[in-house]
Amino acid sequence: MKTSNIYLHDIPLEEARNRFHKAISAAGLGGILGEEQIPLQDAAGQKTSRAVWAQLSSPHYHAAAMDGFAIRAQDTEGASDRDPAVLNRIQYVDTGDPMPAWADAVIPVELVENLDSGDLLDSRSIHVRLSLPPWKHVRPMGEDMVATQLVLPANHILRPVDLGAIAGSGHHEVWVIRKPRVAIIPTGTELVPVGARAQAGEIIEYNSLVLAAQVEIWGGTATRYPIVEDRLETIQQQTAEAARIHDLVLVNAGSSAGSEDFTAEVVSNLGTLLVHGIAVRPGHPVILGMLERAKTDGSTGAEQIPVIGIPGYPVSAALTGEIFVEPLLALWTGRKGIQRPVVEAVLTRKVHSSPGDDEYLRVTAGKVGERIVAAPLARGAGVISSLVRSDGIVHIPAGVQGIQSGEKVQVELYCSPEDLEKTLVVLGSHDLTIDLIAQELALMGFKLSSGNLGSLGGLIALRRGEAHFAGSHLMDPESGEYNLSYIRRYLPDTPVVLVNLVTRQQGLILQSGNPEGIHSLEDIARPDITYVNRQRGAGTRVLLDYHLEQLRIDPAAIKGYAQEEYTHLTVAAAVASNRAHCGLGIRAAADALNLDFLPLYQERYDLVFPRTHFESVLIQPVLEILENPLFRNSVAAMPGYDVEHMGEIIAELG
Repeated sequence: MKTSNIYLHDIPLEEARNRFHKAISAAGLGGILGEEQIPLQDAAGQKTSRAVWAQLSSPHYHAAAMDGFAIRAQDTEGASDRDPAVLNRIQYVDTGDPMPAWADAVIPVELVENLDSGDLLDSRSIHVRLSLPPWKHVRPMGEDMVATQLVLPANHILRPVDLGAIAGSGHHEVWVIRKPRVAIIPTGTELVPVGARAQAGEIIEYNSLVLAAQVEIWGGTATRYPIVEDRLETIQQQTAEAARIHDLVLVNAGSSAGSEDFTAEVVSNLGTLLVHGIAVRPGHPVILGMLERAKTDGSTGAEQIPVIGIPGYPVSAALTGEIFVEPLLALWTGRKGIQRPVVEAVLTRKVHSSPGDDEYLRVTAGKVGERIVAAPLARGAGVISSLVRSDGIVHIPAGVQGIQSGEKVQVELYCSPEDLEKTLVVLGSHDLTIDLIAQELALMGFKLSSGNLGSLGGLIALRRGEAHFAGSHLMDPESGEYNLSYIRRYLPDTPVVLVNLVTRQQGLILQSGNPEGIHSLEDIARPDITYVNRQRGAGTRVLLDYHLEQLRIDPAAIKGYAQEEYTHLTVAAAVASNRAHCGLGIRAAADALNLDFLPLYQERYDLVFPRTHFESVLIQPVLEILENPLFRNSVAAMPGYDVEHMGEIIAELG
């Protein structure tokens, strides 16, 4: 049994792949795992392992193709409107009935005249005014398939219609490539199952849900085990049990080097530890190994199956599935690995990357004018919302320290390129109303891709042609007017239409009950108060700095002034979690987290449209939403919002 302790001695991604695949091949697992015969009702989407040959002709008898009378075609020879034929040798048949041995055609009932009986079944003669060729309106035996004929080849993915063909050829089961059986073992004393009410220090366990869904979509059968507490003996026992009846074991969490991280030791105890730490982000503390188990065929000796220790952070877990689990399941099910469409895009924001790691950067994407733009999403390994919002992924190879704003990148899409044609890109200031617009657009068949860059960042993005519109609430300190002077300064050569979205209330978001007794903006400079700020360039930050100057308060005197968040909700979360006593934001964010709110200012929040986009078909749904009374009422119901001027054109510049 070979064991090596190589954690945090990160190896390159390709080397890790090669070690893993070499061990898998050596274990005899370098191809499909076998076959199984399954009922047809369970076979859709499976791949045939053997050719399907017809056991039965279809139809397996000469069948009537119409409701009417079975006849001999020769008896209608010469029949016409002037000289109808009188047929005495007839038999009534319904569609699908077997033909009498003497008959070779069917005359549809609607073409029959002068029945000698009112009851079709009792008729002994009919008049026919047309001549029929042999086998007219008859399905001869074997018209569809003939016994012994090839119905479907091996290596064919079964569609719903294929199941009908197999059944029609006399089979009720089909041989298919066996689905890999994958065990998923979530570990962590702090974990609670989905549906439980998580307390402080407890984490809802959903990684196994995501991993199981990935496995099923990629052609495997997933078994989710109950949560296992952080005890070496317990994890080892569960892993050994899972290895006994599965083809692959995924142990989620416990792959790092903390006091309760046991996965590497478990793999070493039960088999061979191949890799512990890969130079890839997110996903760095990945474990790859092989587990030993008694041979499943009953013979003496041991066989090996692969095990992957998957990091506990959700983004790392999902990415590890894409990098290691999907290719392995593709190998075992005899299909090509997933080939996603790749498009060239312009990156909207500079990103830094560790030069020693391969990085997989998740982005949102949309087509603005003739270019596709890609906006980087939050990069934390625990930010599962980045998985939900992501339209694609950008691979930053090891050795590259970052990508500049405006640089071209290759985006591997999770959607189709056609979806980008119906994606609207909005960058700039954050507002809860933007999320409501996104929901309305989704109901209309469009997608809204948003990025929180701050008001100034949104205007700069418009200048660079990276968005269809931007949200802005920048107050001019000299005039008190909103947005106009900034648009003239940052978009001097771009014709712009400025449309009001809302007027909203800004103020201090306070801890519930206001235990610190904060009653004015001046109080944030008190030495016992910790403040949380918005990022530089955000309209809320501009508003704060303006009023600090009016009050002659030095920002350096504010504890936490340099602590920045990118949305009103994250400011509220910082206050709710006691990271700060207060922060400037909108009332709706305070109410969302049951916090107190000290109203201070009314501000105008506008949407900035370059005229080229404002007049395009793509923007019309947004303008329709702003005129919709139901939408306006839903926004007005949010605390601190006024929609009196929603949708009004404030100014047209340029």
